[in-house]
Amino acid sequence: MNNSLKTVLFLGILSLLVISIGGLIGGQSGLYIAFFFALLIDGVGYFYSDKISLAGSGAKPLSRSAAPQIYKIVEEITGRMSLPIPRLFITPEPQANAFATGRDPKHASVAVTQGLLKLLSPEEIKGVLAHELSHVKNKDILITSIAAVLASSVSFISNMGYYGGFGFSRTRNRDGNGGLGFLLIILAPIVAVFLQLAISREREYEADRSGAAILGTGEPLADALTQIGQSAKLLPMRKLNPALSSLYIANPLREFDNAVINLLSTHPPLIERIRRLRNMNL
Repeated sequence: MNNSLKTVLFLGILSLLVISIGGLIGGQSGLYIAFFFALLIDGVGYFYSDKISLAGSGAKPLSRSAAPQIYKIVEEITGRMSLPIPRLFITPEPQANAFATGRDPKHASVAVTQGLLKLLSPEEIKGVLAHELSHVKNKDILITSIAAVLASSVSFISNMGYYGGFGFSRTRNRDGNGGLGFLLIILAPIVAVFLQLAISREREYEADRSGAAILGTGEPLADALTQIGQSAKLLPMRKLNPALSSLYIANPLREFDNAVINLLSTHPPLIERIRRLRNMNL
């Protein structure tokens, strides 16, 4: 099963969770209230996600005169991908990292850190930018926004049911399904979080693959991820809002060696991404 089909499957399961919990604790009216409330909140976040992300990272516009090589690389890659040139930004972080944001290719921004420009070679930077522009090409911000809407709806409705909202006290006594319903309300948000993380990880793998395909090799990005991983361990972004960490090409808060902890990470393990990149047949 390819990554696109997996993403559709995960989104479908999230949708079923929303429908199931909404019908369980409040019928159609409860589902509509919770879903549209979450949709409104996430819709605002979606349309202003680029401004929020750039401000939260301390990003400033990157001028062509300050980084002509970066502009040259971006223009080369966007030409191959038939994309408009995104706005370019730089953040003051000494850690090597980068991220893309924006709701579609016409509203895209790509930010690189000071550390990325200092620590990586031009070929490695090209690998990173190919990955980030692949996120733009693949419209990953749209997919992750939909996932966020559904996951937050699951959590919101579950909380309402747990604290007695939408008449759950009446529902749990009906047909003897109270125990099952209560269990669903407790477990559904946990399942939603893991599905949302899975969607994010799949999009990272896909951006790795498509970025490498554009360059004809996965080696530059594999080398870059090796450098970025080492940089994140030495220089973690301690002041960064954790909610923004999923945007970066690699976890800026550092990756742990513990497999259980990494299950809760929005990024797949770097060692696995590097292995896949080095073994690609392009």
